[in-house]
Amino acid sequence: MIIDHAIWDMDGTLIDSSRVVPEAFVKAVAALNGREVGINDVVAAYWRGTPEVILAHLVGRELGPAEHDAYYRELAGVQVAAYPGVVATLDALRTEGQPVAVFTGASTRAAVILLRAASLVADIIIGGDQVENPKPAPDGMRLAAKLLRTTPERLILVGDSPLDLQAAKAAGSFSAAAAWGHMHDPSEPADVTLPTPQHLLPLLKR
Repeated sequence: MIIDHAIWDMDGTLIDSSRVVPEAFVKAVAALNGREVGINDVVAAYWRGTPEVILAHLVGRELGPAEHDAYYRELAGVQVAAYPGVVATLDALRTEGQPVAVFTGASTRAAVILLRAASLVADIIIGGDQVENPKPAPDGMRLAAKLLRTTPERLILVGDSPLDLQAAKAAGSFSAAAAWGHMHDPSEPADVTLPTPQHLLPLLKR
């Protein structure tokens, strides 16, 4: 297994946003006079793509840019924390000269808000708004390889969701299941399963 760089999913992998993100959607839908939705409805819609797409689905109609801001207003100021071991692992990667690259289904705007709230800094952020097709399509991994000047086959995607692992497979990349994440499904095939973020580090040693 020869790996040049790791690509990180954000929600459920770097940060524990299992409550704050769906709650922000629920509040935004209510502010837009949409139908009544709960947290489970939001989570079930994650596969649809960016927050703008999810919000329109939950509200039940097309939305304009100003209406999309309802979600970002709710997201601003949330309190969210990195999972245990994440900060130490990212620091160790940087010490080795490795960039911190994030590929998330959330929009770049949402990623910036949430990473900042968790006091995390990414060198590369690929949001769902930067790719044509969301996970499990390989678009994000291909873009990451281009930005990192390597090939998808030499990348590993660390993520908790089956969509992350499927996106890695579709791109020909290695997949690492983040077993600490709230959407981890042990039945979803992965090249490796990481009990903690630190377990990634030996895989990047040459």
